[in-house]
Amino acid sequence: MNDTDKARDDLEEILKTKEYTVYYDSKGIFATWWEQAKEWIAKQLEKLLPAVDSTSRASGPILIAVIVIVIILLALSAFLLLRNMQRNRSLRKQKPLQSRKEMNWTSQRHLEEAKKQEIIGEYSLSTRHLFLALLLSFHEKGLLEARIWKTNWDYFEELRKVDQSIADQFYQFALFFEEVTYGERTVQKEEYLQFHHEAGTVLGSMKEENQA
Repeated sequence: MNDTDKARDDLEEILKTKEYTVYYDSKGIFATWWEQAKEWIAKQLEKLLPAVDSTSRASGPILIAVIVIVIILLALSAFLLLRNMQRNRSLRKQKPLQSRKEMNWTSQRHLEEAKKQEIIGEYSLSTRHLFLALLLSFHEKGLLEARIWKTNWDYFEELRKVDQSIADQFYQFALFFEEVTYGERTVQKEEYLQFHHEAGTVLGSMKEENQA
């Protein structure tokens, strides 16, 4: 038996020993998955960047960086998905019009009240009346039908059937309104002024259409 055959036989005997098999098994399923993940990513990198050799010393940090980026992107996607689900659930739950008085006021009356609250620095109340002015303006224009029992999601669905762009704008306004009204969010002046500007732009464009 030559030296090559003897070396192969010795290696086979080592692989069969209990110490080696125990060490290999102790890696566990997570270690196995990690190795498989690195191999898969390495193959994808080779397809995208042929110049990168997965067996080279430099490819190790690249693989780690790619895996970290993928994990961050997955976590961010999950976070955004959960937040969107929670927001939609909130829109389906809360009713913006809480009383007959709020319902019977015109959009102009709510605008006037919003201005009064803004002057004294009550930005949360001003936000509420400004949003209701917007909602009732849609009602007065015939884009939706305001009712005390309806939620903002109901109004969003009604607007989608008429104008998707207006519905998308209303959706963003409704999210801010609900965070302020039901989420106990303290409105900063800068946030309020931004909301006031955007809502005022929509109200102004509807007023111009009515006058045309």
